[in-house]
Amino acid sequence: MRLLRLGLGCAAIGLLLAGCNTDMWVQQKSHPLDKSDFFPDGQASRPLLQGTIARGHLRADAVFFTGIDNGKWVDKIPTEVNMDLLKRGQERFDIYCTPCHGRLGDGEGMIAKRGFKLKRPVGNIHTDRLRKMPVGHFYDVITNGYGAMYSYASRIEPKDRWAIVAYIRALQLSQNVKATDLTSEQQAKLNEKPQAESHEGGAH
Repeated sequence: MRLLRLGLGCAAIGLLLAGCNTDMWVQQKSHPLDKSDFFPDGQASRPLLQGTIARGHLRADAVFFTGIDNGKWVDKIPTEVNMDLLKRGQERFDIYCTPCHGRLGDGEGMIAKRGFKLKRPVGNIHTDRLRKMPVGHFYDVITNGYGAMYSYASRIEPKDRWAIVAYIRALQLSQNVKATDLTSEQQAKLNEKPQAESHEGGAH
């Protein structure tokens, strides 16, 4: 009797497992990069429907997401500028911008130095024209590209674009500030003479 119950139990388990076949694995489906015969355009991946917005991509603040207000580039960064933002901007600038524009933004990156042929020289952010340019211009260039520079919209998130813009302004200031623009305390620090290193046992 015990063996009969065990046999019936095994048979029941076998029937249950037989019902769990691989239909879900082998069913007809479209992989994103495969060609599809189901849609008229032959593509498996479908574009967003008109009027739909992906989660987290609502562009409610037009100034923040375009750098433009009333048809003009904004001249004030529309987010809080602090050390965290500047450090983030430096990091992103070093990754995406220095190959062409150089660490200082002077247009002397490795691509320029190695003679990569462009229709025009790599941009130097320290020219009078660009020092006076509203911050919205730099955001727009990162977003949409300019000249030989292509758009970075798919690579750099909007907040990081503003971080880069903030760092560009810091670079411009660092390379073009006048001593008379500094406070008396800053000028005093600038004029401090480095102290001679002391060595144990006297001078050598």
